[in-house]
Amino acid sequence: MFRMTQFMKSLAQDTPLGAARKPPGPVVIWNLVRRCNLTCKHCYSISADKDFPGELSTEQVFSTMDDLKEFKVPVLILSGGEPLLRPDIYDISHRAKEMGFYVGLSTNGTLITEDNIKQIADVGYDYVGISIDGMEKTHDLFRQRQGAFKESMHGIDLCKDNGIKVGMRFTLTQDTVAELPDILNLMEERDIDKFYLSHLNYAGRGNKNRKDDVFHKITRSAMDLLFDTCWDNIQRGKEREFVTGNNDADGVFLMQWAKRNIPEIYQQKEDELRTRLENWGGNSSGVNISNIDNLGNVHPDTFWWDYNLGNVKERAFSEIWQDTSDPLMAGFKQAQRPLKGRCAACKHKAICGGNTRVRAYQLTGDPWEEDPACYLTDEEIGVVTSDRRVENRPYDGRLKNIQISQV
Repeated sequence: MFRMTQFMKSLAQDTPLGAARKPPGPVVIWNLVRRCNLTCKHCYSISADKDFPGELSTEQVFSTMDDLKEFKVPVLILSGGEPLLRPDIYDISHRAKEMGFYVGLSTNGTLITEDNIKQIADVGYDYVGISIDGMEKTHDLFRQRQGAFKESMHGIDLCKDNGIKVGMRFTLTQDTVAELPDILNLMEERDIDKFYLSHLNYAGRGNKNRKDDVFHKITRSAMDLLFDTCWDNIQRGKEREFVTGNNDADGVFLMQWAKRNIPEIYQQKEDELRTRLENWGGNSSGVNISNIDNLGNVHPDTFWWDYNLGNVKERAFSEIWQDTSDPLMAGFKQAQRPLKGRCAACKHKAICGGNTRVRAYQLTGDPWEEDPACYLTDEEIGVVTSDRRVENRPYDGRLKNIQISQV
């Protein structure tokens, strides 16, 4: 996750330069249940409104939580499916808070009503993220349910009315990008606390005509707008948080935005900003980010559902996570990941960490190939002649079902 506000605040004001990111344990995004009341077009867990066999029992969840706490996991993000459909969600949430975890709830928001808002507030979630895929017509189309937008926005309002930190989670696609300005205006109008932009986990056409690639151009325009909006909020003293996920090239693009838009500040703080970004280090799948699915399978992150590292019913998460006999995990945990192509040659890889590896894996079968969704040009990353291995492989459509939103 790229915490845009944090980095931009360091440009706007003098803040101490911290050490490199070394959390005590990984953030765990936990898909507690696969059942969902919606059938969204972009659901990576392929959820449906039915029960799925083999899901972790309450006792198994609690036992895993004990191991996670001992392993010094700092954060649990409770997700689904729709986590509010799990009958024991409040028992799990209360126990997680009592154990001292930072606890987030990732929900589609439609089930947050007057009937359960007190229960939600009583948990004391540190953050509730609600997915919004566009304005009303677009959102309802994506969610395949009329009225879903109004229900989700009502859930946001209820959270705000009850003192719960709440944010909108928006996925950037070619179908939704035109509504990004409206969504950001909606955030301002509703005084919503946080905005999370999830990049499409998109393979594209490799490196061919990268400078002219339509989606790359769309991404750059969207990021310019988001940086502009975040900077404006900081200048106005608004305590809002802007973050992005699934494309760690955003860190490099921030430097370029600052150089273009606030050149005097950038000139003074260029070295400091680069150090902060390198201390962040970009992609941390398999290291600082992890995923447990509804069956107890452990994955390097939420987009690696086809790649199991082990199951918490059979082996403790702490053992699974430290096991580098798995070649993918061994590569993730190397100080210098064994990147290939333009990612290997990139002068900024200390910032982005090689970006999101699952896209290269799905497209080529090799997780260390170049990331086809990097929207930076060869010139911007200091590559004179790109390795064309990704470009020359015919795209077989395998990525069309790789999904991009948690709920």
